[in-house]
Amino acid sequence: MSAVPIRARRTAGALAALVALASAALLAGPLPAAGAETAAGPAPREVLFVGNNWEGTADVLASTGDLARIGRIDIVPDKAERLREIYLNPVKLGYFLGVRLTAGEGHDQFVDDMYTTPDGTAVVASRPSFADVVSIDLRTGRINWRFPVAGYRADHMALSPDGTRVAVSASTANTVHVLDIATGRQAGSFTTGDKPHENTFTQGGRFLWNSSIGDVTSALDATWLDWTKGDRKITVVDAQTFRPVRTIDMRARLDAFGRSDLSDAVRPMSFSPDESKLYFQVSFFNGVVEYDVAADRITRIKTLPENPATSTDRTTWVNDSRHHGMSMSPDGARLCVAGTMDDYVTVVDRATLAEGPLVPAVKPYWATVDGDGTGCVISESGADRVTAIDFATGTKRVSVPVGDHPQRVRIGHVPEGWTGPAAR
Repeated sequence: MSAVPIRARRTAGALAALVALASAALLAGPLPAAGAETAAGPAPREVLFVGNNWEGTADVLASTGDLARIGRIDIVPDKAERLREIYLNPVKLGYFLGVRLTAGEGHDQFVDDMYTTPDGTAVVASRPSFADVVSIDLRTGRINWRFPVAGYRADHMALSPDGTRVAVSASTANTVHVLDIATGRQAGSFTTGDKPHENTFTQGGRFLWNSSIGDVTSALDATWLDWTKGDRKITVVDAQTFRPVRTIDMRARLDAFGRSDLSDAVRPMSFSPDESKLYFQVSFFNGVVEYDVAADRITRIKTLPENPATSTDRTTWVNDSRHHGMSMSPDGARLCVAGTMDDYVTVVDRATLAEGPLVPAVKPYWATVDGDGTGCVISESGADRVTAIDFATGTKRVSVPVGDHPQRVRIGHVPEGWTGPAAR
């Protein structure tokens, strides 16, 4: 065969390929111009959600810088309907009033925790007094779905790393539900110790850790009565099958470290970036505990300063919390610790466990890393504001007012240009 027909066939093949590509382009439509938005629209904006627990609202703030307020959303748009339902059921009413008189410090608890969907179109929130989780459309303010939890109170949540599922503690039922964030359908559940509290996904979402804190509302707060608080433990489950893979009772680990005086109720926790170390707070303690995950032992305990003005009457400490709220800088070098009953926040060097300046704060209740990772944002529940603390210097950057009794602060997303739900 001569060389001429071979070249002809190659030319014909190339032309056919170009025709195919052109046809595909026509079917797909014109290519967007440089810098133009895609059909899906602009990417959602990263923000901070601040849950105002007693008010039932969430303030939405800029995630960095001056934390400027962007908008606010009502987390209890169905309040009248829920209250009617509760007041017509004597059992539900009993628990509703019990939450108000104990954990709520005389107030109803309308928003505990919240996360947004990956596209920023909805916020999913746990509502303790209503014993449920709801998804609220950020554009309309309407409820997309509602999931009543087992028992009579909903508590802390966790978002899976891929943003598709939320885990919520049903604190009176010793159960954790895992829900599809888009539909509210339950993917699975598992049992825990008494009063499940904090939830944390690890290893890219492969495992889910839950810590149960026992009864934090009784007045049996003396050290020698700590055993009356119930079954407190960390339950680790496979996040796909929801079967337990590990149970950790910190009582034995604390005793082995020589701290039998400390409670084994694990409160807020933070993993090191490689997840080899776990840092956590326990009931009644002004400090931080370091736990080696692989070695299964406590390696260090840091006691932080006491405020001389803090009452020594442990029954006056909110829900057995002396310190409640902690986050770690993205590089793992520093911990931001909320000294709740001692009215300060401090940044702790992870290598030495030395604390930085004690920044005054009024009943700080939570700590979350800000949008660019250079600081943490704490909720000052006693002053109705949030405050940003610089990780590098340990000093205060800015404080901004929010609603009544802010607690959980979470990074989330809203549609670009969002300033609140549209008027109805």
